[in-house]
Amino acid sequence: MADKDHVLIFDTTLRDGEQSPGATMTHSQKLEIAELLDDMGVDIIEAGFPIASEGDFNAVSEIAKRSKDAVICGLSRANFKDIDRCWEAVKHAAQPRIHTFIGTSPLHRAIPDLTKDEMAEKIHETVTHARNLCDNVQWSPMDATRTEWEYLTRVVEIAIKAGATTINIPDTVGYTAPRESADLIRRLIAEVPGAEDVIFATHCHNDLGMATANSLAAVEGGARQIECTINGLGERAGNTALEEVVMALRVRGDIMPYDTGVDATKLTHISRRVATVSGFAVQYNKAIVGKNAFAHESGIHQDGMLKNAETFEIMRPEDVGLTETNIVMGKHSGRAALRSKLHELGFDLADNQLNDVFVRFKALADRKKEVLADDLMALMRDQEAGDTVDRLKVKFLRVICGTEAPQSADLTLEIDGEDRQVTAQGDGPVDATFNAVKELFPHGARLQLYQVHAVTEGTDAQATVTVRLEEEGRITTGQSADTDTVVASAKAYVAALNRMLVKRERVEPHSDTKQVSYKDVT
Repeated sequence: MADKDHVLIFDTTLRDGEQSPGATMTHSQKLEIAELLDDMGVDIIEAGFPIASEGDFNAVSEIAKRSKDAVICGLSRANFKDIDRCWEAVKHAAQPRIHTFIGTSPLHRAIPDLTKDEMAEKIHETVTHARNLCDNVQWSPMDATRTEWEYLTRVVEIAIKAGATTINIPDTVGYTAPRESADLIRRLIAEVPGAEDVIFATHCHNDLGMATANSLAAVEGGARQIECTINGLGERAGNTALEEVVMALRVRGDIMPYDTGVDATKLTHISRRVATVSGFAVQYNKAIVGKNAFAHESGIHQDGMLKNAETFEIMRPEDVGLTETNIVMGKHSGRAALRSKLHELGFDLADNQLNDVFVRFKALADRKKEVLADDLMALMRDQEAGDTVDRLKVKFLRVICGTEAPQSADLTLEIDGEDRQVTAQGDGPVDATFNAVKELFPHGARLQLYQVHAVTEGTDAQATVTVRLEEEGRITTGQSADTDTVVASAKAYVAALNRMLVKRERVEPHSDTKQVSYKDVT
């Protein structure tokens, strides 16, 4: 049992978060994020869905082997094959956990076409099987908040008797409200036999913008584990944001006297890393880790801040790891200054990595009078993208544009190690560039999103371009930054294509929020 004043933080960035359309992470990126989560004090890391693909299985296994302090958890559906595969992956951890689930609401019971009694028996069998393999078993009734009360209490009792040590109550579609969230947990603890012997957890989605509020309300109702993701990453509107619940419990300890083991000073760094590897930028006004979270423009606010920061800030930037020096980076800056600034931004590079970044930094500094922190973040995103082994690479691009149509693009792509060149036309330089890519590498992916954001101010600012592609239900996102918007567009488009090629070779993972295949459950 958890301490009554301690709330366990269960991070599912690598499972539920990665299932956000377009948020695919590489094997090495998953290992890095898992290590950061472990180092910052996350209690449980849900590392993936081992049965979903060989890639997921390998990632969960490797994370389990490398884990230091965190419990390593894998997800499985309610069948022996899933559970066995999950155990094979997590058993390498010093503290393994099997998390098995089944949809219990009327809508979800209809998918496998099980009666209430048949599903109850399935829950008993599968939880018992999981517990025979592992002492730490978590069970979830998917769509719990839309399950009939009598049936929910029945199956929760069955799972407890079968050996579940954690009962997770998912608000799978973000339907519930805070008062309901608290009442649901409170009533389960009060009415279900054996409830005092297990930990109750809450797993909330943000469809109505209440995921964090619902999670905190559940804690007040007696839950002692919060399932969450970095930056609130997740399908549809996302999951409960880890950084929000951690800081809410810390700042408002007067009314929520609970603690977590998370080192909050590492929040900013891991937020930036997850944004980089997932391709999902953090919105500027995002609580805790957004660019504007500690920015003040109003004159009244600025005056108050100068006199006493507490007038308009309920936490300090350094509390969440946001610290910046006054070092101004430019073309005369050396390696030592660059290393220091990157360390401040959360990047610790080996000498050979620093040398590669330094070359790119100098090239950027020649085009910009002053290289700001956001420029360096964009530079590091591009550096990481360049470090991956991709089938497609932009080697050369020249565009002709202006008031005289048509616009054209001369493009050279390296495709599987071979350079190919074409000239294509289009409605503007970006359209011409994308047409050139499609001529050199024909594909059926559809452009879903094209966004351009200036990284900093000024006409010499870098532009960060985001491209999202969809192909047969698979969605991928690519990002790139450059002082030339068209170059950034080409690289972002190619980055999204490279991720699409990876996804073509993978079996799509299931989710507790997608239509799950039950063919192996019944």
